[in-house]
Amino acid sequence: MVDIKGIIAPIITPMNADESVNYDELRVQIDRLIGHGVHGIFVFGTNGEGYILSEDEKCEIMKTTVEQVAGRIPVYASTGTNSTLDTIRLSQKAKDIGVDVLSIITPGFAAASQDELYTHFKTVAERVDLPIVLYNIPARTGNAIAPATVGKLSTIDNIVGVKDSSGNFDNILQYIEHTRAQEGFAVLSGNDSLILWTLLAGGTGGVAGCSNVYPFTMAQIYEQFLAGDIAASRQYQDSIRSFRDCFKFGNPNTIVKYAVAELGFPVGKCRAPFNQLSDQGFEALRRVIADNQSHGMK
Repeated sequence: MVDIKGIIAPIITPMNADESVNYDELRVQIDRLIGHGVHGIFVFGTNGEGYILSEDEKCEIMKTTVEQVAGRIPVYASTGTNSTLDTIRLSQKAKDIGVDVLSIITPGFAAASQDELYTHFKTVAERVDLPIVLYNIPARTGNAIAPATVGKLSTIDNIVGVKDSSGNFDNILQYIEHTRAQEGFAVLSGNDSLILWTLLAGGTGGVAGCSNVYPFTMAQIYEQFLAGDIAASRQYQDSIRSFRDCFKFGNPNTIVKYAVAELGFPVGKCRAPFNQLSDQGFEALRRVIADNQSHGMK
């Protein structure tokens, strides 16, 4: 079993001008993130545009990532779909490819009861012998995993953690409270602003979109916390505020990809139609990146 901890980078999926996946640049980004200290690579999550990639592309991205990471840190893959059977099929492919951990998002669009969500996750866990991290992002899927449901699921051997991207810190606290009896169960923040506070509350880290732009800074939130220097950890946590303020100009993963491109990496844009940023937003983003660079953020 893998320790689910630290700063896990939901790596962007680099694209060529024709919107095909740029696998060579994906390898570059993997090495860049690992070189700056992230603790896991998470492929085709929200920041990796998993919502718009084909299954064949996802399999090739997993193969490329597993090969490039080469065991240095764990590889996570977002294999959840709206169908239980499709989720099982993609998850089994991920296992065959060599992924270390699965992230299973709640099914979306159609409303799901807590009993339906429980049965969905339980069935996948029984059919795929890999560690599973549940993924709660109700703003995107329309379905939220209740803390009591997470507590029930935490008793299943290979359901080993949950990532919460609700933005509601009390929800994270309740996840921790409902899973405390399960030794080693990991609660991760999916909101980059809440990583330190999640750690202080008993969580184990975060899946941090900002780590695509500032991998060292994000990794240090965890490393300084681990070293017992809470003041330093908070300085790193606070330093991403100006960048996150740019999210008001558009879709956050679009902003993140624009920012990585602004740093000089040929990662392309997000796939259409989710790839536009206003002139006002782009200029604000450029100012923030330049200011952060002048302060040594990386």
